[in-house]
Amino acid sequence: MSTIGQVIRCKAAILWKPGAPFSIEEVEVAPPKAKEVRIKVVATGLCGTEMKVLGSKHLDLLYPTILGHEGAGIVESIGEGVSTVKPGDKVITLFLPQCGECTSCLNSEGNFCIQFKQSKTQLMSDGTSRFTCKGKSIYHFGNTSTFCEYTVIKEISVAKIDAVAPLEKVCLISCGFSTGFGAAINTAKVTPGSTCAVFGLGGVGLSVVMGCKAAGAARIIGVDVNKEKFKKAQELGATECLNPQDLKKPIQEVLFDMTDAGIDFCFEAIGNLDVLAAALASCNESYGVCVVVGVLPASVQLKISGQLFFSGRSLKGSVFGGWKSRQHIPKLVADYMAEKLNLDPLITHTLNLDKINEAVELMKTGKCIRCILLL
Repeated sequence: MSTIGQVIRCKAAILWKPGAPFSIEEVEVAPPKAKEVRIKVVATGLCGTEMKVLGSKHLDLLYPTILGHEGAGIVESIGEGVSTVKPGDKVITLFLPQCGECTSCLNSEGNFCIQFKQSKTQLMSDGTSRFTCKGKSIYHFGNTSTFCEYTVIKEISVAKIDAVAPLEKVCLISCGFSTGFGAAINTAKVTPGSTCAVFGLGGVGLSVVMGCKAAGAARIIGVDVNKEKFKKAQELGATECLNPQDLKKPIQEVLFDMTDAGIDFCFEAIGNLDVLAAALASCNESYGVCVVVGVLPASVQLKISGQLFFSGRSLKGSVFGGWKSRQHIPKLVADYMAEKLNLDPLITHTLNLDKINEAVELMKTGKCIRCILLL
């Protein structure tokens, strides 16, 4: 029986309040309104962003909410005026929309679509939610809410992809892989023969390593306090790895000693202010570039000596690896299908959605790079 135009009852992982575990509940998902798409979510990654939400009681989020933003699925139905996807299409969900009309979308170097800011309301454009549980409205998250068997997303946050793409793999292109890989390729513009340092070797950091290798970097130094991540990093392109806790001098001094003049391209892929300061100080004084890839806490101010910039270093922000989401993501999927990209090493665990709290514990151990949740 067709579900088009009907309310769908399905399972979702709800976060009822800050600090609570996920709760698997039956929810009602309303049909899509104008310019919206309802998607059957097939696979979604548990990203570091969700881990930060779970670990903090101070983030500016509204509860109860359905998290999840690294997803892939199949279009179930479309609202009035939707023209770029149709029921049955395979799609990737995009936390970063591409409206195609704002100054950022129209600028060839920009990708931070102004419509992203609307997601902070955790509601759809009309100010309402498409999710209900136990008679209570449930807030959306990150334009996507993929920890639900069905979700409703704006058309500008959906990218149609290859019909034979394996959704349990390419869902990583929805966030983690694209964010890291693009930070090296697009934001830093890593040059052949250069020296790079990647601070943080989680899923995003390892994707940065892959981007540096693809760009032709001669030396890629991985930095992490978890030595268990070093083997994987070296398999993906890191030429050497350092644990700051094993060093007798600050990491920036060690990196200067190793390279004589500092690092050409540094990447902070954790979201830690102290690590960012060390990464910036590790850059070559004259032309070194430090890229902020991790999500930094909004409530804390960054304190950096102005002297670090006097000689020519630069500090750059990056969101979603600089990709224009709807435009570039289908091409990245095509590259994966053509075996130009390898996502498989980033996926260490696969569980069903109802095991999401187990996935959280796996991430906490540091032994899990990415856990894919199947719905």
